[in-house]
Amino acid sequence: MSFEPVKILIVIPVYNHGTTVLEVIQRCKSLHGDILVIDDGSRDLKPDHFKRANVQVICHPRNLGKGAALRRAAKEAHLLGYTHMVTMDADLQHLPEDFLLFKQAIVKDPAAIIVGKRNFCSPSIPRASIFGRSFSNFWFRVQTGQSMGDAQSGFRAYPLFIFQGLSLAQTRYDFEIEILVKSAWAGVTIRDLDISVYYPPKSKRISHFQLFLDNARLTKLNTRLTLRSFVPWPHKKLLETKKRVFSIFHPLKSIQNFLAHEVSPFDMALAGAVGVFLGTLPLIAVHTLSILLVTGFFKLNKVVAIGTSQLCMPPLVPALCIETGYFLTHGGRFLTDISFETLGNQFLERLYEYCIGSLVLAPFLSLICFALIFFTATGLAVKPKQVKSKKVMPKRANSKREKPTREKS
Repeated sequence: MSFEPVKILIVIPVYNHGTTVLEVIQRCKSLHGDILVIDDGSRDLKPDHFKRANVQVICHPRNLGKGAALRRAAKEAHLLGYTHMVTMDADLQHLPEDFLLFKQAIVKDPAAIIVGKRNFCSPSIPRASIFGRSFSNFWFRVQTGQSMGDAQSGFRAYPLFIFQGLSLAQTRYDFEIEILVKSAWAGVTIRDLDISVYYPPKSKRISHFQLFLDNARLTKLNTRLTLRSFVPWPHKKLLETKKRVFSIFHPLKSIQNFLAHEVSPFDMALAGAVGVFLGTLPLIAVHTLSILLVTGFFKLNKVVAIGTSQLCMPPLVPALCIETGYFLTHGGRFLTDISFETLGNQFLERLYEYCIGSLVLAPFLSLICFALIFFTATGLAVKPKQVKSKKVMPKRANSKREKPTREKS
């Protein structure tokens, strides 16, 4: 995807920030001239509030939400020929001068979303903000298998093709979570960028976050996104990546493929061990969902885990688990009578033995899987030693001067 030349628009959504927005605009103009203000139905602004600011302003007749304001801004930016927009809050929580950091990051990786990671080391940071960020980071990791530092930060850089390609429905604060998760699913890189943050004293702090309503919207959205992440149906891709498949029928080729994509032998072996461990347990009908949840949270390779879990498909591994459970619960005897009576009518007994046996075999089989993948991948990752070529030393010139020979006339 081509971004030549990169053209950036600063977008400032405003809702009842009349006391601070003009300073934000002034400081931004000293750095970058292209600025768009979205007045989302503010009630504290005068009709000529932005007259001296000399910037483009779009006004909503009533408050539609931050998400609606950003979507409107993206549409306008696209029509004006911009490739990116950088969004910052109008309450001076963000340092406008940090825009220069975003500009550098955009040029370096124009197809990525750049999210400002606020510095929360100051004791003045509200505990609610610290908890909210950790909460959002946790669910982003569950839903995408990726980690990020500040999923709630509003200081961001968006490539505009994302708004054109994704189906986005949220219009409030939950929009900023929705676009991150769906972009990650679509193959877009999400990058952190360390930025400053300023929280004024509580008496001077301007916040329009509604504790009950906005938390309810976030909970509803996170529930929907989490459930969608469990469904093994492919997500819409905006940036195509080469599909990698881990096949139990071609293990060496699969391992070489993942090594080529910079997956370390240890990470590959750990993902495979988790797949076999969960595949051995009697998680009937939810094996894949459990693997997606665990690998997503611990940032393990989902493809490898699901691929190796296929080794545990019936009948071999379940039969071994039942035999092991029967052996442990019947005084060292094995189940030799395989019939409808023992497997059908005595289903609950077999299920109990399946559970007991799987608790014994799951760690054992996963350890074997880890060792096989790790040592195989390590062997394949070792590059053959280059044969040192012998250097041919030039012949030394004779130190003694050779006497010139006279030609015979």
